[in-house]
Amino acid sequence: MRTSVFVGGSSGIGRHLAQRAADRGENVFVTSRDSPKARTVATEIGGKTTGLAIDLTQPHTIADALTAVTEVDYLVISAVPQYFNTFAQYDIAQAVEAMTVKLVGYTATIRALRERFTVDASVVLFGGLAKDRPYPGSTVVTTFNGGIATMVNTLAGEMAPHRVNAIHPGVVGDSPKWLDVRDTHPHIARTPIGRLVTMDEVADAVEFLLGNGGMNGANLIVDGGLVTN
Repeated sequence: MRTSVFVGGSSGIGRHLAQRAADRGENVFVTSRDSPKARTVATEIGGKTTGLAIDLTQPHTIADALTAVTEVDYLVISAVPQYFNTFAQYDIAQAVEAMTVKLVGYTATIRALRERFTVDASVVLFGGLAKDRPYPGSTVVTTFNGGIATMVNTLAGEMAPHRVNAIHPGVVGDSPKWLDVRDTHPHIARTPIGRLVTMDEVADAVEFLLGNGGMNGANLIVDGGLVTN
């Protein structure tokens, strides 16, 4: 039976992916910074789901927080700091925390679990379209998403034969973050498919990267074609 770990799986697309895995009968771990929230979400997801408290802003604590995970088939890391940090009003503490989560925390999580990877285990990391389409106030987000895009290139070599890929979604219309503007977001007019992408479409892409043995070191954009316009 497959064991899937979703770091950041207590909300948003991470939770959506965890629910799909649990519905298939997999052993599932979901994480949150907050232990009660992790346990509550695990109960709500149901099946063979366990909630763990992991704080990616404290990389030295990650290995101990993951001791309950004895093997890993699929690892998805989608945790993201939800800050708006402009260059004009640059919050250094928030910037350091965000970079720690996405670049140090992601790497430390993979390293902590590596010895428990099964033969065909694979990893998907979440970046985002801001790496290609920056916007006012996106300096921090654009930087760490660009870091994710290059991180998979190094990890694909260092972790061979295990595979590591990244997913870079555009605005996901039915995700909790964007639900209120799913029909009015300005990206809709510039997107060739005429709408925002959905959580199921992003989840399908993640599962493709996890399961397709030929995908390694790839950065897959799921944005309905926005980046081409």
